[in-house]
Amino acid sequence: MKAQKRATVVASAISTLLILLKLVIGILSGSVAVLASAIDSVLDLIVSLFNYFAISKVEESEDEKFNYGKGKIEALAAVIEGTVITVSGIYIFYSAVMKYIHKDRVELLDTSILVMLISLVITIALVFYLNKVAKATNSLVIRSDALHYKTDIYTNVAILVSLVLVKFTGLEFIDSLIGGAIAIYIIYSAYEIISEGVYILLDGALDKELVEKIKYILDHEEGINGYHFLKTRHSANTNFVDVHLVFTPEILLLEAHRISDRIEEKIRALDTKNRWVFNIHLDPYDDSEINPDG
Repeated sequence: MKAQKRATVVASAISTLLILLKLVIGILSGSVAVLASAIDSVLDLIVSLFNYFAISKVEESEDEKFNYGKGKIEALAAVIEGTVITVSGIYIFYSAVMKYIHKDRVELLDTSILVMLISLVITIALVFYLNKVAKATNSLVIRSDALHYKTDIYTNVAILVSLVLVKFTGLEFIDSLIGGAIAIYIIYSAYEIISEGVYILLDGALDKELVEKIKYILDHEEGINGYHFLKTRHSANTNFVDVHLVFTPEILLLEAHRISDRIEEKIRALDTKNRWVFNIHLDPYDDSEINPDG
């Protein structure tokens, strides 16, 4: 089993464990913060299972129907995950408001504090693991999952603080206040995940710094007279580069291809974690003005 799939399986198993712990205590104690955290863990499980499906599809080879593979499923998964996070944040905020209005009391405070402490330790370990896998594989899905669980660390800490404060002060509104604050933070954290996924789905260009390095290679290649129509995009673990290279009309096709291959190797060295797909057009002259659409 590949690292990405293994990571989603681990995340799913941990989410299931946290659901059982938080849901039981959340219902018995009446804490909106703990119950909200339990619901968030349910959504974590759904997202992790969907991520497993997405990664399985991304790993499938290109075929006659999907000539470029199914890499964008990963970006779609990130958008769906961000949307799920947003919905969970809205629900938590609603629950916090309702608890404040109805003045519900928190019971089983000591047990709730213990459960949230256990949850915090487990979640911290999971985030370290997911970040390690994301760094090694450069997977957007795993990176999104790590970010999701990272927000859980902050929420677990906030819930712990709120429960301790309620225990020692008796101020029940603190539970609602912390729950509402967590909801706002969760909604805010989802924006980055959604925006990055949408950017990839819309074929956004590679990172600006990486594009500048590609341009530097092309600008300093002595074997070409220039270039135009440079386009880049990213999908799953693949960087795509389209460009027209301008040669002299007299150059041999074999030599032009050798120069093109040399340029490809230099560009590949810029990012060895991802695979590269090049679509390089060899021009005997600059046709950018007479052929503006490329």
